[in-house]
Amino acid sequence: MITKQENPTRKGQELELEIESLAYGGLGLAKLDDFVVFVKGGLPGQTVLGHIYKKKRGYSEAYIVDVLKESPKKIKEKCDHFFICSKLQNLAYDEQIKQKINQVNDAFIRLGDINNAKIGNIIKAKKKYYYRNKMEFSFSSNRWVLESEPEGVDKSFALGLHIPRRFDKILDIDKCHIQPKIGNKILEAVKKKCKENTNLKPYNPRTHIGFLRHLMIRYGFNTNQIMVNIVTAYEDIEKLEPIVKILKNDIPEVTTIINNINTKKADVSYGEYEILLHGKRTIEEKMNGLTFDISANSFFQTNTLQGEKLYDEVKKLCNLKGNEVIYDLYCGTGTIGLSLSQTAKHVYGFEIIRSSLENAQINATKNNVKNITFLKANLDTYFKSGQLPRELPKPNIIIVDPPRAGMHKDMVSFIPRMKPDSLIYVSCNPTTQARDSKILVKSGYHLKNISVVDMFPHTPHIETVALFNKE
Repeated sequence: MITKQENPTRKGQELELEIESLAYGGLGLAKLDDFVVFVKGGLPGQTVLGHIYKKKRGYSEAYIVDVLKESPKKIKEKCDHFFICSKLQNLAYDEQIKQKINQVNDAFIRLGDINNAKIGNIIKAKKKYYYRNKMEFSFSSNRWVLESEPEGVDKSFALGLHIPRRFDKILDIDKCHIQPKIGNKILEAVKKKCKENTNLKPYNPRTHIGFLRHLMIRYGFNTNQIMVNIVTAYEDIEKLEPIVKILKNDIPEVTTIINNINTKKADVSYGEYEILLHGKRTIEEKMNGLTFDISANSFFQTNTLQGEKLYDEVKKLCNLKGNEVIYDLYCGTGTIGLSLSQTAKHVYGFEIIRSSLENAQINATKNNVKNITFLKANLDTYFKSGQLPRELPKPNIIIVDPPRAGMHKDMVSFIPRMKPDSLIYVSCNPTTQARDSKILVKSGYHLKNISVVDMFPHTPHIETVALFNKE
C-alpha cells in the first residue's frame, strides 16, 4: 500500500487514470492505490491517458493526452473557451450538483472533523446560462493564440479573459454564454471600434504602456438597466469618445457609461477615481422587494436570480418572529441585513470598507428601512478587543458572510462569547467554512444544517449556508 508520503509518479510519466470524482476547484480526481492524482479537465467516469506535469509530496497533477473511455455524464459544451472560466460546461448539470455536494461533505469531514454534517436544502439554478449580472473583460496587446488558430494571426490586440496563471496573456473572445446576450453585442461593438481606432491602444501589463485596461458590464436583471465601465490607465475623455458614441447610438439599452482611472501597476478593474460619461453614476437592481443602487465598484451578488434564493434561504433559517436583534458581519452593501430587517426587530451591519457602508446606508434610505444601523469595523480585530459599543444589545442571531479566505481565527473564537442563539454562516468557499466550523463546534455550537445554493452553474464555485445552534 502506498502511503501519502510516497509519490509513485514521476514528472513526464504517462499513466492510465480513472477519474473517480471532481475535487474542489474542478480538477478530476484519480487514485493510484490511495495516492491522489489531480487531472486537469478530467470528468467523473472517464478513463484517460494522463501526462504528469507536476509532482508534489502528497499529490501529482496531470493533463489529458487521450480519453480512453468517455464519461457517460459528458455533454456537448456550448462555449468554445469554456475551459478558461466555466470549466464544467461539458458535464451534465445534475452531475455538477452531485459533485458539489460531495465536495462540501468532504470538506467538512477532512477540514472540520464533522462526519455527520446534514446537507439540507439543495437549490439548483433554473437559469443555467446568461445569468451573470457582472462581467469583467481585459484589454491586452499580448493575445493568447490557441493551437487551433492559423499561423501568423495578429497578436497585438485582445479583449477577453485571462489565461489561468498568466497575468500577461488574454484570450480574445467574441461571445460569452454566461452573461446576458446584450453583453455580447456590447463586447463586439467595443472591440470593433477599438480595432478601427489607432488611438485606442490596449494596456501592456509588462511594459505598462497603453490606454485601455478593462471593460466591465453590469446588468440590472429586474430593472433592465445596464452599466458599461471602461477602465483606462490615464484620463483622456476625448480618446473614449468613439466608444461612448457607438454605445449610445447603437446600443440604447446601455443606461450608464463610466470611466474608471487606474494609473497603478496593479491589474484591477477599479480605479483611483471615476468619470461619468453617460447617464447616472449608478444602476438599480431589485431583489426581494427592495431596490439597490449599484455603483461601478460596489459589491453585489453576481447572480441576481439565485441571490434572491440565497437570501430567502438565510431568512428561512433565521426563523424570525419579529423580536430578534441580528448582527450582520461582513455586511458589504447591506443586502442580507436589509432583506432581514423587514421581519426582525433591529439589524446591526458591520463592515470595514467605507464605500460599502456608504452604499449600505444609501440603500437603507432608498428603501425607507429604519431598523438597521451600519457600523465601521475591522472584523479581524474589532470584536476580539471587546470594542463593541456598550449600548448595543446582545444579538439573538449572527449572520456572517466573509470573503473566500473565511473568518479570522480570533473572530471565529469570539462569536460564541456573544452567545447568539443561532449563527448563520454564508460562504463561497466550503473549505474555509469547514475550517471555521471546527472551532465553532468545539466552542459549543451544533452544526444543524448546510444548504447548497448553486450560484454559478457550469463553474466549480459553490455557495453554502450553514446553520449553527447552541447545544
